[in-house]
Amino acid sequence: MKRLGALLLSVVWVFTGCVSDEENAQIIFEQEVQKIEQYVTQNPIASVKEAIDGGTGIRIYWTEVSGSGVKVALGDTVFVNYTGKLLNNIVFDTSIEATAKANNLFNPNRTYEPLEFIIGRGMVIPGFEFGVFNLEKGDKATVIMPSLYAYGSQGNGGIPANSPLIFELELVDIKENPLADD
Repeated sequence: MKRLGALLLSVVWVFTGCVSDEENAQIIFEQEVQKIEQYVTQNPIASVKEAIDGGTGIRIYWTEVSGSGVKVALGDTVFVNYTGKLLNNIVFDTSIEATAKANNLFNPNRTYEPLEFIIGRGMVIPGFEFGVFNLEKGDKATVIMPSLYAYGSQGNGGIPANSPLIFELELVDIKENPLADD
């Protein structure tokens, strides 16, 4: 009987230790999607258009639609003003000097101007790029993403691990990919 108890205890220990990293990531993802839903319920975003990508959990709330019709394509260089926040609304980064000053983030050695990057090169976190890719030139939107599409379990500087992020974006300009086929 002692051996059966020891065997049963071993089996229980093995199975409780068998939650894979993938299953753990799925649990974290589902918890973050719930936190984002709670955030949006408690902090409604006035928007003229919205989209929720069910597969990624990324939400886009357009606060201004330009109607420019100028869309982003892979390989285009984009210029984006942004403000990044945690779900507690603490600003952690911005390309806008006045916002940096208002949130005690101002760095006199930094140039405050739109972020420039090439779409499709992985130069920014995936959720940020996804948000920008869905905007037209002149659009302003708030993009909310689970940490899987931000800094994940690693975190980054003042961003804790497994933190869903909010980015207020303005797609200021698009420079077409010079190699794009016309």
